[in-house]
Amino acid sequence: MIFGYARVSTSDQQLHLQTDALQAYGCAEVAQEKVSSVKERPA
Repeated sequence: MIFGYARVSTSDQQLHLQTDALQAYGCAEVAQEKVSSVKERPA
């Protein structure tokens, strides 16, 4: 069984291109993660 992992780091990016490619490759399960890399910094 093949597992896939899709991740984007900004809200403007879309997961569907990665998940579609992973499913076309034959992944039975695809984990998804949408994480912002912006950190709050003190003034």
